[in-house]
Amino acid sequence: MGTDEAVLEQKQKVVELPNIITVRELATLIGVSPIDVIKELMSNGIMASINQQIDYETAAIVVAEFGYEPVSLAELAAKAKAEEEAAPGPLWERFYAQEDPAKLRPRPPVVTMLGHVDHGKTSLLDAIRGTNVFASEAGGITQHMGAYQVKHKDRLITFLDTPGHEAFTAMRARGAQGADIAILVVAADDGVMPQTKEALAHARAARVPVIVALNKIDLPSANPERVKQELADLGLVPDEWGGDTLIIQTSAKEKVGLEDLLEAILLVADSMETIVANPDRPAQGTVIEGGLERSRGVVATLLVQNGTLRVGDVVLAGTAYGRVRAMFDFRGKRIKAAPPSTPVSILGLSEVPVAGTIFEVVANEKLARAMAEERKEAETQVETRPALSLEDIYAQFRAGEVKRLNLIVKADVQGTLEPIINSLRKLESEELKLEIIHAAPGEITESDVMLAAASQAIIIGFQVGVDTAARKMADSEGVDIRTYDIIYKLIEDVEMALYGLLEPTYVDVVIGEAEVRATFRIPRVGVVAGCYVRAGVIRRNARARVVRNQEVIADTEVASLKRYQEDVREVRTGFECGVRLAGFEDFQEGDIIEFYEKRREGEPV
Repeated sequence: MGTDEAVLEQKQKVVELPNIITVRELATLIGVSPIDVIKELMSNGIMASINQQIDYETAAIVVAEFGYEPVSLAELAAKAKAEEEAAPGPLWERFYAQEDPAKLRPRPPVVTMLGHVDHGKTSLLDAIRGTNVFASEAGGITQHMGAYQVKHKDRLITFLDTPGHEAFTAMRARGAQGADIAILVVAADDGVMPQTKEALAHARAARVPVIVALNKIDLPSANPERVKQELADLGLVPDEWGGDTLIIQTSAKEKVGLEDLLEAILLVADSMETIVANPDRPAQGTVIEGGLERSRGVVATLLVQNGTLRVGDVVLAGTAYGRVRAMFDFRGKRIKAAPPSTPVSILGLSEVPVAGTIFEVVANEKLARAMAEERKEAETQVETRPALSLEDIYAQFRAGEVKRLNLIVKADVQGTLEPIINSLRKLESEELKLEIIHAAPGEITESDVMLAAASQAIIIGFQVGVDTAARKMADSEGVDIRTYDIIYKLIEDVEMALYGLLEPTYVDVVIGEAEVRATFRIPRVGVVAGCYVRAGVIRRNARARVVRNQEVIADTEVASLKRYQEDVREVRTGFECGVRLAGFEDFQEGDIIEFYEKRREGEPV
C-alpha cells in the first residue's frame, strides 16, 4: 500500500458522531448493514430497532468494534468555542489580530451615521446614495439591504444604513464592530442636543474616529459658529481652530457638502492603519439584518470584514448555518464572490440570524450544525451573571482581564454631575484607569444599559430612578446598576472596589448527594458510576466531591449525567443515574458523591 493510500485509509477510519443518532444512520455512516449494527448492540446487552436513537457513548462502542475511531461532533464544536473564547479582545478584533501582516491589504472604510433623531441622518444618507451610488447604475437598485457602497475618486466607501446609535451599540454588545468611522450628524440650527451627546458617547466607547456633518446649513436659522463652540465644549474641537475634528458643513436638501464629506472620510481612513483585511482566507464578518421571504426563504444581509465570501461556502452565524446558495450585492445583482467591506444578501441559512451576530465560514455543514447545536444548548443553560460587577472589578484586574473601569454616571441634575465625576477621577491609579464613558442628568434608560453591555461598564446613578425597560434589560444582559442617595457612599464603594475591598466571599453549598452502587467501563469514554440519589438534586453543571470513609478523595467537575441513555441536566432524590467525573475513575461501591455549587455568601439558595 502506498503512502497516499495509507493516509486516505487513516482519514477514512475517523468517524464524526453527533450526540444522538439512529441505528440506520449509524450503519450508513460506517458503511455496514443495519443488521450488523443491531447484532453488535445486542452483544453489548442493548436491544435496539433500526429506527431507535442511541447516544454518542453507545454509538462510539459500535464504531470502535468495526475498526473506526469515533470523534464527537459536540467535542469538536466545544473545542472551537473554547478557542474562540480563549482568543483575546472582542470578537471583531480577532478578525485581524491573528493575520500575517504581509497578507493584509487596504479595504474600503465602513461608515455609520449617528446623531439626534431630527438632525437629518436618513436624508443625508439618501442624498449621498442618490448622488454617488455608481451613478450610471443607480437605476438598478432594486432592494434595501441596510448597507450600500458609494464610489468617490475611484475608491469605495461602505455605508451602514442603521437606525441610530442604539443599533450601532447593539452590534457591539454582541461582539461585533461594524463601523470603522462614525459620522456625527448635528443640525446647524438646533446644535448639540441630549441625543447628540449620547451618540458621541457611544462612538467614543467604540473607539472609532468621529467626523461631524454640520447639516441643514441652508436654513435661515443656521448658526454654524455657535454649534462649533458647543461641539468644542464636548471635546470635538474643529481642525480650523487647531483641533483634530473634521467638521463638514452639509445640506441634504440642497445636496451641499456631500463631496467634501466623502473626501473627509477617505482622509480619515488614510490616516488609520486598521482599515485592512486579508482577502485570501475564509470570510468573517457581521450580520447586518435578516428576514424571511415567502419566495426565497431565509435572507441574511452580511458585511464581509475579513476574507472573501463565495457561493458554496458554509456559513455559521450564531445558531444559524447553511451553505450559500446564492449571493447578491446591494443593487440586487447576483455575484459569486464578496471581498472585505462588501455588504451582500445571501440565501441558504437554516434560520434567520440575529442582527449584530458574528458570522464565519467553517469547513463543512456537519461541523456547522454541531457548533450551532452547541450554542443552542449553551443558550438554554446560560445563567445571568453581571458582565462586570463592582465586587468583581479588583479580582478581574488582578487576573489581567481588565485594565480600565468603565462607568456610566447618571444624576438628578447637571450641577451634581461635576463634583461626582471630579471625585471619581481622583480614585484612578497608574495600573487601573477609570473612564467615564457617558455622564448625563436623567433616569437610567435602556440606551444606558445597552451602552454598558457593549462597553463592559457599570452604571452609577445618584438620586435617579431606573425605568422598567432598563431594569429588565439589565437583568437579561447582566449589567450592574448601582443607585445612591449619598455622594460619599457612591465614591466609597468605587474606591473600595478599586482596592479590592469589595471582593465577594463565596461558600460551597451542597445541593445533592448520591451513592455509588456499580461501575461501568466504556471504551474510549471512561468509567461511569451507577448511582442512586439519596438526597437533594444533582446537576450536570455542578461540582462534585467523592467521599470514601468520611474522607474527600476527589474534587472535580461533572463530565456527564445520564438517565438510561439520555443526557439530563439534573436528577432528583430517589432516582438512579450514571455519573462520569472529569479526571477521576477510581470509583468503589459505597462511595458518596456530594454535588455542590459555589455561591456568594448571603445569596438565597
